[in-house]
Amino acid sequence: MANQHKEAILYLVNNHHKNIIKTAYYFVSNMQDAEDLSQDVLLEILRSIGHYKKDSSLNTWIYRITVNKSLDHLRKQKRRNIFQTLGSFFIDDTKGKIKSNNEPSMTDSTNDDREKRKILDAAVNSLPQNQRIAFILSKYDDLAYKEISEIMNLSIPSVESLIHRAKMNLQKKLANYFSEYAKDIK
Repeated sequence: MANQHKEAILYLVNNHHKNIIKTAYYFVSNMQDAEDLSQDVLLEILRSIGHYKKDSSLNTWIYRITVNKSLDHLRKQKRRNIFQTLGSFFIDDTKGKIKSNNEPSMTDSTNDDREKRKILDAAVNSLPQNQRIAFILSKYDDLAYKEISEIMNLSIPSVESLIHRAKMNLQKKLANYFSEYAKDIK
């Protein structure tokens, strides 16, 4: 029995661990959190493998668990940030204020790339939840619409619509930061 668990763990780590981390990272934008989430996902897979129904592929099931764990993490983090912001509001009025800057830093290309990535991550994270999930699975994880529809329990046309709306919303949000996109928006 213990040998079967070792084999299952090795299989999961060798075949799915990197994709779990990558998917989690696209949601949480923090490598340490993504690595922690990957451990949670692997443990959840091992705990609930008996409940796995073979009506979808193992990859789809693992993606679904990863997405759900990532969204749970974001919800918890959001609650924690609200409480921290409220606490800092009463202690020091200057803490918790976000400096607004509509233009990315132009100091050098590395900083510029990091700044653009932060802007893109913020724009993606501001999408409605279903649009964000569909967009990340499509554009970051390179999954086919059929796979995304299985992960999200939606029809393929619904997934296509979500991704299209996500692109349109991102185009509007990013036009303020990247002038090359502004011309396409009416």
